[in-house]
Amino acid sequence: MMLARTAARIALSIGLAATAMAQTAPPRKKLLVIGEEKGYRHEAVTHAMVTIERLGRETGSWDTVIRTDTEALTKAKLEYNAKTLNDFDAVLFYTGGTLEMDEQKKADFASFVHDDGKGFIGIHSAAITFTQWPAYGEMIGGYYDEHPWNTFDAPIVVEDASFPGMQSWKPSFVLTDEIYQLKLFSRENSRVLLRLDASKLDLKNPRVHRTDNDFAVAFAKMYGKGRVFYTTLGHVEANWDKPEMQAMIAGAIKWALRLVDADVTPRPAPSR
Repeated sequence: MMLARTAARIALSIGLAATAMAQTAPPRKKLLVIGEEKGYRHEAVTHAMVTIERLGRETGSWDTVIRTDTEALTKAKLEYNAKTLNDFDAVLFYTGGTLEMDEQKKADFASFVHDDGKGFIGIHSAAITFTQWPAYGEMIGGYYDEHPWNTFDAPIVVEDASFPGMQSWKPSFVLTDEIYQLKLFSRENSRVLLRLDASKLDLKNPRVHRTDNDFAVAFAKMYGKGRVFYTTLGHVEANWDKPEMQAMIAGAIKWALRLVDADVTPRPAPSR
């Protein structure tokens, strides 16, 4: 009888403690993932989106809503229980081409990041999205301008290992992926995290347009009050299963959601 009472008291204590922790735990952040392409269709998009959703659950850091349309990219009230930008803390794009958004939705989306201080994460072909919308190009930090070497064994250097998730990569490594060359990208407004090792590239390739030979692979920046991360990686589906890739993406999302901080002050290219 005494053992039963003791067990009951222990069970009650555990239950009360769990209830107290649940009541004091902050609500999980909300991430909207958009996978819509108006142009070339990337086979990796589906696997990328489900991997991001799983990372949110496993880390306990965010809940994910996955969409293949832009309906939620508005601050206007929608029918029934449809989510809008007001329900999210960050938006992630693995997109391409000109998505279906009118001027009001574009203004709402830009304001969501720039004025409300929310987050934006761009993956690979997000840099070939809305190429005729200057505010989007300013936000993401540059636009696609060819992939001179197609999918190749890219020689990559970690430029800032202090940024969340970047510690997972070796200081220099080779990864098979499709690396975009970016136009309008400048180190004056972005903190480069990963870059190609230009000394190991075929710079005589006629599709190489950057005269500075500066090919950013991942960078972070501020857009007004908002936090923005972009990486050209992610074209190769198998890379989404790599622990290093997952750690980088999880770290970038946590930073964009303001769960962790990092110095993203722009820096010039290191001397080579």
